[in-house]
Amino acid sequence: MAKTKIPVYDIYSIIPGHTQQDLLMERLGPYVQKHQHLHSQHGHSFYHLVLFTKGAGTHTIDFTHFTVQPYQVYFMIPGQVHSWHFEGGVEGYLVHFSPAFFQSFLNDQQYLARFDFFKGDSEAAVLKIPAALRETIVQLFEHMLQELEKPRESGLDMIRTYLLQFFIQLERSTATGVRHNIPPQKQLLLNNFQQLINQHYNTIRLPKEYAELLYITPNHLNALCQDLLGKTAGEVIRDRVLLEAKRLLVNKELTITEIAWHLNFQDNSYFNRFFKKNTGLTPEAFRKQFSH
Repeated sequence: MAKTKIPVYDIYSIIPGHTQQDLLMERLGPYVQKHQHLHSQHGHSFYHLVLFTKGAGTHTIDFTHFTVQPYQVYFMIPGQVHSWHFEGGVEGYLVHFSPAFFQSFLNDQQYLARFDFFKGDSEAAVLKIPAALRETIVQLFEHMLQELEKPRESGLDMIRTYLLQFFIQLERSTATGVRHNIPPQKQLLLNNFQQLINQHYNTIRLPKEYAELLYITPNHLNALCQDLLGKTAGEVIRDRVLLEAKRLLVNKELTITEIAWHLNFQDNSYFNRFFKKNTGLTPEAFRKQFSH
């Protein structure tokens, strides 16, 4: 399909002239002033987090709406889409980092997946920083900015350590810190399943086919998803197809028929039934919600 979907930015392209491929950090107020595209649905090829210290408005992540509040932090992983709608001025901090940013620093390539807010679940990716932790967290971000403003030896490694402190302290102090002690092999298997879905959701829809790719039984895959996500494997696959349908529907250049074709549905009516059954809306009605 020649027509593009929602725009997806990398760290280079989001700020003209930026030369650091793995990291971008700025104060939020000036960043928002420079980037009016934030009001339209867009995606990133990098990890993205925003800490608000002042401001109001709304933030939509993968079509889930949140009310912006001071000392709220938003996390996004590569591939998610979002948009901002601010009311008045905002203050805080913004950090973009590539998937490779921590891979050269940590032996565990799946380390970030241990944090619930980096799992791609919009509901788990928006957290309120407890009052007792706010001053400490702000100081961590100020230290990171200082490392960028006055570069010194091992500056990027120091920023990595500050970010890891932030992730761990936030996990410990919020509800996401109360979680199952998931064995690493289970988490790795789930991550592999989700990555396979991202690669093949257009062509592979049956849990048994993914189980074959993972060299496990369908029952094992289903039990894993029920245990860690509270969903069946089939529901995980369905939700990914549904999310992509929503992302495509926001692009008004694509017809409903083209979207059905892109998602490998047999015909337009089948796609309409699938979408309405799982959202309560027809594709056209969903699209109208984002027509303003």
